[in-house]
Amino acid sequence: MKTHHKLSFSNSNNMNEIEDESIDLIVTSPPYPMIEMWDKVFSEQNPIIKEKLNAKNGNDAFELMNQELDKVWKEGYRVLKHGGFACINVGDATRKIGKEFKIYMNHSRILQFCEKLGFSCLPAIIWKKQTNSPSKFMGSGMLPAGAYVTLEHEFILVLRKGNNRLFTKIEEKSNRKQSAFFWEERNIWFSDIWEGLKGIRQNNINKEIRAKSAAFPFELAYRLINMYSLKKDHILDPFLGTGTTTIASIVAGRNSIGFEINKKFKNHISSRFDSLVDFSNQIIENRLKNHIKFVEKQLENQNELNYKSTYYDFPVMTRQETEILFDELKKITRRKKSFEITYQKYPTFYFKKGLIIKKRKLSISN
Repeated sequence: MKTHHKLSFSNSNNMNEIEDESIDLIVTSPPYPMIEMWDKVFSEQNPIIKEKLNAKNGNDAFELMNQELDKVWKEGYRVLKHGGFACINVGDATRKIGKEFKIYMNHSRILQFCEKLGFSCLPAIIWKKQTNSPSKFMGSGMLPAGAYVTLEHEFILVLRKGNNRLFTKIEEKSNRKQSAFFWEERNIWFSDIWEGLKGIRQNNINKEIRAKSAAFPFELAYRLINMYSLKKDHILDPFLGTGTTTIASIVAGRNSIGFEINKKFKNHISSRFDSLVDFSNQIIENRLKNHIKFVEKQLENQNELNYKSTYYDFPVMTRQETEILFDELKKITRRKKSFEITYQKYPTFYFKKGLIIKKRKLSISN
C-alpha cells in the first residue's frame, strides 16, 4: 500500500485546487481569535482588525477575525464528502480590551457559522490541558467579586456533512474492518473529556516554531483520524502549522493534504520525516503491546475473550476487531511538493505464547 501527502505553502489559504467532495476528514486547529499572539496574522488578512483593536473595540475585532476563519470553513464544507467529518480544535479567549475584561467564545461562534453552512453539530470533546501553574486564581486573588476562573480546556468540535457515510462495496467493507480500533481504545477515545494525551512525543519541534504554531499533540490528531476515517482516506488540514495532522495521517495509513501560509514551517515539517519510519512503527508496536496488557488483565480476572485476531493471532473482545490490520511504514519517498509513503505488505509483529509481541523477519517478499 502507498499513500500520498501534499504540502502547500502560500501567502493565502486557497483551497481552489481541491475538488468538490473529495476529502473524507478535516482535522485542524486554526489561529484562535482574540488570542494576542494571533493579532498580527489576522490583521494581515484584514487590516481593519488592527484598527478595531487599536480603537479598543474588542467585539468588532472578534467578529472580523472569525469572518476570516469563516472563509476556510466554507471551503472545508465544499471539499468534504457527504458523510465526512470536520474536527476543529479551538480554544476560547479571555482578554482585556480597554477597560473591559471578558471571554470571547470562539467555539460557539464557529459552531453557529458551520451550522448555517449545513454541518450537523455532534457532541464536542473537551480537551482538558495539563497546566504547571501553581496558581488557579486570576483577577482579585482571594477577594470576592473580582476574581475569575482560569481556562484550562479547549474544545474539539465534531461536525458532519450530511448523514452517515455508507459502505456498500465489498472493498469498502473490508477496508472498514481493517481500520477498526480495539474495544478498550474505543472506551477512551469516545469520551467527551480527554486528559493527558500521553502518546509518544516527537521532541524535535523547535520551541520558537511551537510557540508560533500552538501545535496540538500528535495523539490528538491520531485519535481523531482513527475515529472518523478509514485507511486510504484523504485527510485535510487547512492550518498545517508544524505538520502534526500530516504525520498522524501517515502513521494511520491515510492520504493527506495540508495548507500553511507561514513558509517558515516548511523546513521543520520536512525534518519530521527523517525519523518517521521508526516513530510510526513504534506507535503501532505500542498499540499492540497495550492491547496485550489489556488481554492479560482480562485473563487474570478470568474474563473470556471469545474472538481472535486474524492477522495477529491474539484474543480480542468483539467480532468487529478480528480484522484489524496496522500498516507499518517501510519507505518514504520525497517529491518536490509531496511525500509518497510505502507500507509493509505484511505485518511484522505477531502474537506468541506468553502474550508477548515480537518482531519477525519477513519470509515473504515485499
